[in-house]
Amino acid sequence: MQGVGFRWWTRSKALELCLVGSARNLPDGRVVVVAEGERHSCGLLLDALRSGSTPGSVDHVVEQWSAARGGLQGFEER
Repeated sequence: MQGVGFRWWTRSKALELCLVGSARNLPDGRVVVVAEGERHSCGLLLDALRSGSTPGSVDHVVEQWSAARGGLQGFEER
């Protein structure tokens, strides 16, 4: 997903939803998104990632829910 603005778009959506975390590229082209905040807001971010309106092409979204770890500030593109 590199070079199409996906991480920037994800960051923008996350900040609109008052989420903290990051979006980072993996060497194989996948993107890992970590988001913390209200469960409803995290769900809305997932919906946006699955919506088909993202930059680039999203083939598959895998979600994994866990307790917030804390210590995050803002939303970073890595």
